[in-house]
Order: sequence, then structure tokens, then C-alpha cells
Amino acid sequence: MAFPGLQEAAHPEVPFGTTMLFAAILVGLIASMALEEKLHAKKSLIVGIFAVICLFLGAVLLPLPFGPYEIGGQQIDLPIYIPAINWGVIAIILGASLFVDVTAKSGLFTWIAIRLTKSSQGDPLKLLWYYGLMTVAFSAVLNNVTAMIIVGSLSTVSLSKLDRSDKLLGFLLIEGFLTNVGGLLTLISSVPNIIVGTAAGISFVTFFLKASPFVAVATVVSLVIGAKVFGIRSLATGEERAEAARLVDGFDENDGIESEAFFWFGAVMLILFIIAIATASVTPYINDLGMGFVALTFAIVMLIRYKHEVDTFYQTIDWDLLGFFAALFVVINVMEHAEVLALIGVGLERMIALGPTLGTGAILVSAALFSSVTDNIPLAAMLAKIISDIPMAGGGIRPPTDPLWWAVIFGANLGGNLTPIGSASTLVAVTIIHKQKIPLSFASFVKKAAPFALAQIVLALIYVLFVM
Repeated sequence: MAFPGLQEAAHPEVPFGTTMLFAAILVGLIASMALEEKLHAKKSLIVGIFAVICLFLGAVLLPLPFGPYEIGGQQIDLPIYIPAINWGVIAIILGASLFVDVTAKSGLFTWIAIRLTKSSQGDPLKLLWYYGLMTVAFSAVLNNVTAMIIVGSLSTVSLSKLDRSDKLLGFLLIEGFLTNVGGLLTLISSVPNIIVGTAAGISFVTFFLKASPFVAVATVVSLVIGAKVFGIRSLATGEERAEAARLVDGFDENDGIESEAFFWFGAVMLILFIIAIATASVTPYINDLGMGFVALTFAIVMLIRYKHEVDTFYQTIDWDLLGFFAALFVVINVMEHAEVLALIGVGLERMIALGPTLGTGAILVSAALFSSVTDNIPLAAMLAKIISDIPMAGGGIRPPTDPLWWAVIFGANLGGNLTPIGSASTLVAVTIIHKQKIPLSFASFVKKAAPFALAQIVLALIYVLFVM
């Protein structure tokens, strides 16, 4: 169970046939998520249907612990699906999303992007590096989808004004790939990070220190490959440079700033938000309340600026994502009681038994491959739960530095670059590409993505197995 302080009875033995039935349901869920676009259904509805099926069959076939539950020394009656949800993760996503949405209204992110464009003087190669680094930075402090929307939209406008629309395909694909690299930089920059980091007890600072060397190298390698693959080069003549500089001078970074005071307030609050999240695990009282409390607090402070229209921001919350998470945690909880996770854990234990090098590498590659064809969120949640239940060779709790945690984190994030359906941010990149009437099929995407994904996964294997 995911509810803090919840005590749970030991599982009576579950018949193997029942376990296999629920395993088939889990396979059905994964297949449905992979075919989300074909089904024309939102992910929250898909997982919600499976959650209802799991709960009903669980009530009939499994010895589910229906309560009362002991929480903080008190006996409390709760519906079983309430303590099954990890409310800390829900609070982080809700608070961070609201905070970013309001901060974006200050014009801060657009200002940064246009300043970088002007600094490049319109040189395509410089612009690629500046936008690539901006993509990684935005993905680290925002979510990948928001980062891709902001950078992708600005790339479309900038390249059009610079008469470089022929380079748009390369820019958008490289930026899409880099969102998943940048998503590795901090604990809150991608949902798999939050899920696995919470299960492993990895602090914000530890996560950043462990992941940043890889992100730095992978970013440089990805940009070098991208410039070569898509033929993005520096301007060759003085006339080209002068013309590009003239076009760039037409950009105005202050266009999106409604209030200078709110602009600077947003900048200060963003810095404080990062600091507060980074120190949440060591700050007295805050460490008991958790990062979800920090995220919600900063969201509320920012919403004061729009106190008469906060409902417009509530409408932009990704309720589909939150509903998806709530239902997913319920499904995973039932799968745990059905011994499905234990069954999968046997397979993982066999991988781990291959040795610290081969076993960890197999888990990283497997996580990447599965993430390329289905949503990496349920994969990360399932693997985090299973690994936390697999005992250490010498006994004791698996430490935050254990390579297995990081194999799942790197695999779940980087696997999304293999296919256009592997991550939400690459899907956004493909959507922008199609809106610009640029042809790109599924097979063409995979062909163009392969050098990037393979290089990143190989770097991740080397880093996790031999450097961390």
C-alpha cells in the first residue's frame, strides 16, 4: 500500500491460476496503452476501466485487505482504493503543474528563448546548440511536454523568420530527443523519476549529482549527432551572417511580458522553488510534509497574482494525467495482492542473478525497449515496486545509490526516444512536425531516431555500470 503509515496484513497464498488471470489483465492494460491513439480514448479512461475490473475481480477472487487500516496509531475505515494511491506523487504533479502554468504567464520562459535566439545572431548551428541546451534546462525544471511545446513553438517561429524552415524537422526531432535527456536531470523533471526516486528514497540533490554528468555528455553527443545527421552548419559568408543578424533584430523578447513586476517575481519564485524542492528532504518540518507540500505551496503563492481567475488555471490542469495516476496505483496495488508483481520479480531476480554488471545492464535495456512501445509511467511504477521488494544479497534495505534503481530511471526515460509513441514529448514533437506539413512516417521516425537512442542508451549503460 502507498498510504503513509499504513500497516498491511501478510498475503495468504493466491492460486496460480488466479495470478495468471490478473497477469493477463496487466498485459491487456499495457497493450491498450500502446494502442491509445488507435482506441481514441484518453489514458485515464483506459486505466480507469482496468482499475474497476481489477477491484471487482480482486474482491471476488483475492483476499484484499478491506480495512480498517491503522494510520498513525488510529484505526480508520477507508475504501480500499484510497490507501492504494500514492498521494505524495499526485501532490507533486498537481502543484508543480500549477506553478509552471502560472509562472509561464509572466513571460519568463519566452523571454529566455528569444534572448538566446538573438544571441545566436541567426546562425543555425549556434541556434541549435542554444535551443538544445534550453530544451534540456526547461525539461529539468518543467515537465517534458511543457518544455517541448514552448521550445518547439519558438523553433517554428524563429526558423520561419530566419528563412530556415528547411531545418525545422531536424530542430524539432533533436529537441524532442533532448527532452528525455533533460528529463533525467532532476527528481521532478519526469514522472518516472518521481515514482522511482520516491520508492528508492533518492533526495533531490543526490539525484542531480548522480544524473548531471550523464546528462551533460549525452546532450553534447546528441547535438553533435544531430548537426551531422540533419546537415545543420554555421553560416559560411559575411553576407549570410549580416542578413541573419538583421532578421534576428526583429525579435522582441519583451512582447510576452504583461507586467515587469510579475516577470521578476516569477523569476525569483522559480529560483526559490528549485531551492525549496532541492532542500525539502533536509529542511526541518518540511521533510515531514514532503515535496508535494512544497509544490502545492508555491502553486498557491503564484495563484494569488490571479486570485480572481484561478479557475482558468484549474481548467488547464492535466486531469487526465492525474486520473491516470490514481487508477494506475489502484491497478498496481491489486496486482501486488494477486502476486503478479512477485511473479515478475522472479524474472527480475534471474536477471539480477546474472551479476551486478550483466544483470543491471539487462534491466536497463529491457526498461528502454518496453518504454519505446508503451507508456513508461506504469513500467516505472511496476519496476519500482518489484525492485523494492527484492531482497539485497546481504540483507537490508536497497540504498538510493543501488544501480538497479538507476537502470530503471535511465531505461524508462531514454527508451522514449526509440519510437514516436515512446514518450509524450516526442509525440508532441511529431504533432508539431505534422502541423507544419512536414512528412514523417512511423518508420521514418524510427530510422532517424535510432542513432540518437542507441548512442544515449550505450552511454547510459557505460555510466550506470562503470561510472556511478
